[in-house]
Amino acid sequence: MELQWQICSETNLALFFPKPTTLDKQQKCWALSDSIQKMPEVIEVVIGMNTLSVFIVPLTWAELNTFKDKLSDLLNDIPSKTIQGKHVEIPVHYGGKYGPDLAAMANDLNLSVEAIVDLHTKATYTVYFIGFQPGFPYLGGLSESLYFPRHAVPRTQVPAGSVGIGGEQTGVYPFESPGGWQLLGQTDTALFDLTKTSPTLLNAGDTLTFKAIDIHQ
Repeated sequence: MELQWQICSETNLALFFPKPTTLDKQQKCWALSDSIQKMPEVIEVVIGMNTLSVFIVPLTWAELNTFKDKLSDLLNDIPSKTIQGKHVEIPVHYGGKYGPDLAAMANDLNLSVEAIVDLHTKATYTVYFIGFQPGFPYLGGLSESLYFPRHAVPRTQVPAGSVGIGGEQTGVYPFESPGGWQLLGQTDTALFDLTKTSPTLLNAGDTLTFKAIDIHQ
């Protein structure tokens, strides 16, 4: 796997794997993050979808190229990191007021509403990372049959618990917020709860499945 990199500023590098997005590449990112964080030049590493954002102390151009070579050596030496996380089942009300985009998405994909729900619920998803909102899981494992673009104009208000699809990803909005994903349904499961010792329901490496409570037309 070829790790590519881009200079974003004098103190930030973006490291990324070329498409397609895969779990194997994400496992490499998890492993690389652990090792890169220990390097003296590094301030912080932020994990994304098959990407790493590396914040570093200011370096000269020569030092930066040396640092880049060290990163390449790390990739060759470090095995993928497998995280044995927990499994979570999330119950969902699909369609109707809970999933206002489901019917239109079914029409555009030339699938029935029931077929979309079946494809969405029979997959097992892996949490690649948490971002955007506290507790928001970015998931791998969506069926290619359900890949669907985000709205060109995002909604100004997406209800908490909304389950949606954006491009090749599916996820759940923990809080009410603006958002551009296609909304399939809604769950009552809290993904972030400050009253708990561990407020985030899901973490990188966890797996989850969606279970249909009902389907509304």
